[in-house]
Amino acid sequence: MKIHALWLSASALTLGWTGIAAAQTAETDSDEIVITAERRTENLQTAPIAATVMTGEDLANAGVTNVDQLQFVSPGATVNNFGQGIDFNIRGIGKGEHNSQTTTGVITYRDGVATFPGYFTAEPYYDIARVEILRGPQGTFVGQNATGGAVFVTSNNPEIGGDYSGYVQGSLGNYNYVGLQGAVNLPLTDTLAARVAVNLDARDSFYDITGPYQGDDGVRMGSGRFSLLWEPASNFSALFKIDYNYLDLSGYPSDPVLSSNDLFDITSNGRMAALDRFGRAVLQMNYEFGNGVTLRSVTGYQQGNTFYVADLDGTSVGNSYFADSVDDTIYSQEFNLISPDDGPLTWILGAYYQYDLLDFPPGEFVIGVPLGSPFTEYRLDGENLKETAAIFGQISYAITPRFEVQLGARYVESSTENDVNVYQYGTYIPDQQSESYSNLSGKLALNWTVDDHNFLYAFVATGFRPGGLNVPVGLGLPDPFDEELVTSYEAGWKAGFWDGHIRTQIDAYYNHYENFQVIIGYPAFPTFGFELNTPNPTEIYGFEAQLEAVFGPLSINAGLGIMESEIGEFYATDPRAASFTPCDPATGPAGGSCINLDGAEQTYAPELTYNFGIQYDISLPGGDTLTPRVNFGHVSSQWATLFENPSRGDLVEARDILNAQLAWRHGDTIVTAWATNLTDQHYVAAINSGLRFAGPPRQFGIRVFRAF
Repeated sequence: MKIHALWLSASALTLGWTGIAAAQTAETDSDEIVITAERRTENLQTAPIAATVMTGEDLANAGVTNVDQLQFVSPGATVNNFGQGIDFNIRGIGKGEHNSQTTTGVITYRDGVATFPGYFTAEPYYDIARVEILRGPQGTFVGQNATGGAVFVTSNNPEIGGDYSGYVQGSLGNYNYVGLQGAVNLPLTDTLAARVAVNLDARDSFYDITGPYQGDDGVRMGSGRFSLLWEPASNFSALFKIDYNYLDLSGYPSDPVLSSNDLFDITSNGRMAALDRFGRAVLQMNYEFGNGVTLRSVTGYQQGNTFYVADLDGTSVGNSYFADSVDDTIYSQEFNLISPDDGPLTWILGAYYQYDLLDFPPGEFVIGVPLGSPFTEYRLDGENLKETAAIFGQISYAITPRFEVQLGARYVESSTENDVNVYQYGTYIPDQQSESYSNLSGKLALNWTVDDHNFLYAFVATGFRPGGLNVPVGLGLPDPFDEELVTSYEAGWKAGFWDGHIRTQIDAYYNHYENFQVIIGYPAFPTFGFELNTPNPTEIYGFEAQLEAVFGPLSINAGLGIMESEIGEFYATDPRAASFTPCDPATGPAGGSCINLDGAEQTYAPELTYNFGIQYDISLPGGDTLTPRVNFGHVSSQWATLFENPSRGDLVEARDILNAQLAWRHGDTIVTAWATNLTDQHYVAAINSGLRFAGPPRQFGIRVFRAF
């Protein structure tokens, strides 16, 4: 379904509903939906950014417990989870290749700190204050890993003063699911408070695994967070948070992408394992000078190990084996100078540094076809270091009380360095290489507050994602691949109607996307795979709308995204069909295994995404309420590779996920019957290495929440 065929129906939808907005609960314009991604608290309805913002309560109502489910509540987002990592794309831009050298283009921040890029992704959402899903390049504030967008996850802070407070929640469900979650706020003194939060989950496997090895035992997860807030003076605060996650997912069962059996009926003869253990410490300090300028420091330290073992052929007849155990350590430091909000001129200045070290211990990264001989094994050990340093700033000037111009820029220098040893089927290949990249990204926006209920904006923004290094495959040290660049043009209208009972966001965008990083057959000798950049730009354009409506006991939220994409002229050999015929990416020539991909759709760029939710509060005697709620999310089909070959399993079919809840509230207690994927759709959640990975089946249960 093409974008021009849907434009009329989309226009009718927005006229009939007067647009679409973020999934929040608000009765009047005074109840602001806030967004903090640009380093100060802003009203989303008057910020020149397309975003979905959800509170912790909104997440629970929509059945969102981790990053995978964000695609069913935000337009234009897709999450393809292949176990150890994810391909997270917004508006068709994010990550298209499954390796540590290809960084993500949709970065997730946790409590103000950029997290592991594309890995350790099963971290649960618990005791959350809000989640902000930002669409489009966020180069000025978020930096080099936000060409597609960014996600900001903020947990609840301690509260100084008052009494002890918190909540406890218990859950039971099918697959023998047991969940326990809770948090307690501890007001220690007049200037100091602490908060402790925990989350525990356990369930049996979704899969029926037959064959010589049956190794998926389900999920056992435990997470905890300790926070400390100190405010010794009105102009100074220090917030410290430390958390730890132990996520034993047993394995990521999968089978060949073209298998005819049910997704959850797996035949395997290889070992499976999936264990992520990682922690994070964040210290944020704010000091306000006498002139109202705030100095902010955000320091982050993260360390984790991801351990993964898989049956690489996904059957009981093959002998392909994959295992890795990788340590990742990240240090980051950000400084901000933030002007006061009053006055016609506001500004922000910032500096950022990040150190990211991946360590591959000897003997831990192994591909065996089969195991047991150096001539049938591929091994890798060593380190990959990535460093980033940046300075950035934004200035906003109100030419009139209702018309504002914004200008932002970020200069970044980034480097990557391999010091690894490759043992390729009996051949030793040392790999010591490095590459550096630099970029100036920016944003120019014009903002017009037409009146108290209508806001218009238009901007041009750029984004940058660094390149990386190709691991050698016996042809000498291969060339690195270059950085990606995106230039985005966007215009939007945000409005409120009927005394704030309806809030809307509408936007249209056009992206000029250069140097898409993709793996194809090595141009001179296509027997091997090789990552490079498309020689001509991709065009991606679309329309998005969001709506939130609250009329007394009735609440409705909805979202719509329509997208079209076209790859520029590009010749390539499919690396899954080995060839000895050279194929130049810019000139071809087309023929045989050398394919002209001009006009192909961008990977992970579905043409249609939409979601809606509706709930109604029914008053009961004694002040109790009964609230039924339904949520539905649709992500249309998408291509996993530029070759668009269904016979090789490149097409990822559409997803239609229906969630439902029935909640009974009695005072501070809420009892909820819940179901996710109510229709039990068996859908492919990702394709990687010729294997298909299933999304979760129908789950249902009951949870009891008690506030105190």
